[in-house]
Amino acid sequence: MAEVGAGTVVDGRYRIKGRVGSGGMADVYLAEDTQLGRDVALKILHRRFAQDREFVERFRREASSAAGLQHPNVVGVFDRGEHDGTYYIAMEHLPGRTLKDIVAAEAPLGQERVIDLGTQILQAAAFAHSRGVIHRDFKPHNVIVDDLGRAQVTDFGIARAGASEITEAGSIMGTAQYLSPEQAQGHEVTAATDIYSIGITLYEMLAGRLPFDGDSAVSIALKHMNEPPPPPSQLRPDLHPALEAVVMHALAKDPAQRWSSAEEMITTLETARAQVAAGPVGQDTAEHPLLPAPVPVEGDDEDEKGRRWPKFALALLVLALIGMVVYALTRSEQIEVPRAETLQLEQARERLERDDFEVKVTRRRSLAEFDRVLDQDPEPGDEADKGSPVTLEVSDGPGDVRIPSVEGLPQARAAKELAKEDLKANIDTVPSDSVKRGVAIKTVPRAGTEVERGSRVRLFVSAGPRQVTVPDVVGLTQSSAEARLESEGLSAQVERQASSEPEDEVISQDPGTGARLARGDRVTIVVSGGPRQVTVPDVVGLSASAASARLRSAGFGVSRRERSVTDRGQDGEVLDQSPSGGTQVDEGRSVVIFVGAFDEPSGGGVTPDSPPVVPPEQ
Repeated sequence: MAEVGAGTVVDGRYRIKGRVGSGGMADVYLAEDTQLGRDVALKILHRRFAQDREFVERFRREASSAAGLQHPNVVGVFDRGEHDGTYYIAMEHLPGRTLKDIVAAEAPLGQERVIDLGTQILQAAAFAHSRGVIHRDFKPHNVIVDDLGRAQVTDFGIARAGASEITEAGSIMGTAQYLSPEQAQGHEVTAATDIYSIGITLYEMLAGRLPFDGDSAVSIALKHMNEPPPPPSQLRPDLHPALEAVVMHALAKDPAQRWSSAEEMITTLETARAQVAAGPVGQDTAEHPLLPAPVPVEGDDEDEKGRRWPKFALALLVLALIGMVVYALTRSEQIEVPRAETLQLEQARERLERDDFEVKVTRRRSLAEFDRVLDQDPEPGDEADKGSPVTLEVSDGPGDVRIPSVEGLPQARAAKELAKEDLKANIDTVPSDSVKRGVAIKTVPRAGTEVERGSRVRLFVSAGPRQVTVPDVVGLTQSSAEARLESEGLSAQVERQASSEPEDEVISQDPGTGARLARGDRVTIVVSGGPRQVTVPDVVGLSASAASARLRSAGFGVSRRERSVTDRGQDGEVLDQSPSGGTQVDEGRSVVIFVGAFDEPSGGGVTPDSPPVVPPEQ
């Protein structure tokens, strides 16, 4: 579709600020939600797909799947609707870069950083899998990373939630470079499919390139099915074997040979993290410096006396070195503090205690989920004494609020009332014959229910009466047309009009066939009243030409018949007509006129009483 210009207001609510990205199915725009006063990312389906049932279903399913996934590592979906002949989804606007942009600019990435990002992506996958949702298209393009290194997964456009005839086995969906072997073959997908795609993403972050590439999507898919991926250590010699093993295990051709779940892969990544932090395999740890043995000094007594002071100084130096060695051997070892931010408390505690740090916990109220680590002291990467405490600031959850009653309020006001309670509204428009368009009907959960602060609440808003399609009633009788319209929930307004069509037959309708109206709306039908009745003019006594002209100007046809007359004065004169003058008949009917035709008397010749014969003009 043509690009939506800045300033365009979508669906009466979202004012476009500019386009921020484009994909195969949709364009993504930065927009302002004029009702709630916040920025959102608006994904608008390309118009050429809006008439394709499968694409529309996939787009609708993206909104439904993502709206049900409320997790710190999943992009939230606020709203969906229609605009200008196509469809849109309103999502969280996330500051930051796509992981693809980061890889393109900075790869290969540090091993600890890859583990951090991979763990967050896997946490999003694990959460989705626990709710029966398989993403099917994990790739760096679909991961947004903010300046603090927090990752969120987006684009559930081809996600599968339960069974669907559109995403069943035999339908290949995904991006070729990150496609699993089973997707390439059109087989059924499982959680292991997402693990393979995440493994490709980790490979790309570590190696700075993809394991498989080719001239076409087909050639790449064949490599996914048939060729083993080259070990990333061939491209990056410093890669730790433990981390490489995690990635290669995720890229097994057989789904049954991969990690059994995203949680299991997270656990092995954390194990690999500890080994990466310990240093490269086979590298000896640095030894403490040892004192050199004293070297005997040869010479005479004078030399010995002359060197007494240097020996004294050397003794002091040796004592100082001994003190330094003792301090180095007895002082606490300092190591780098691992990252615990964004992890769940138990994961963070396990990571820190594995490195012999003591864990202290403080809590504060937060919109983040319960037990999520918000901050830590010392910061990740700082040096601290082994065994020293690390204080974790942990979310105590947002607390509970009661859902307010918004029934009967206009949509904007209802959304604001929910926002006052720190609740997020996912708006669903539904037809209603009793509630005015744009007015809130109910919430799910219902008003009065206690929910966690920051939760999403489905707000149902009336779209007005349910719309129906106007049927074709032209050619039906009036009673049949009224019955047909009534069966569709519509009423008929009847107008009669003279017509050559049979009396009581519908000759036109407004709106026409296929129009969409609300139930209860009226359709005007024009019914034939039969031909119009008009009065036949009296043309007896007129000349045939004058009579014909008069009848035709009155809308009648003329049929002429002759009658013999012996009176020359009646020659060419209308002697009679049928119907007779003054009669009411159907408009357009023919009138028969009987015209006199002089008949010469038999015997010929000219009698004394005959008028002179005048020759015709030449």
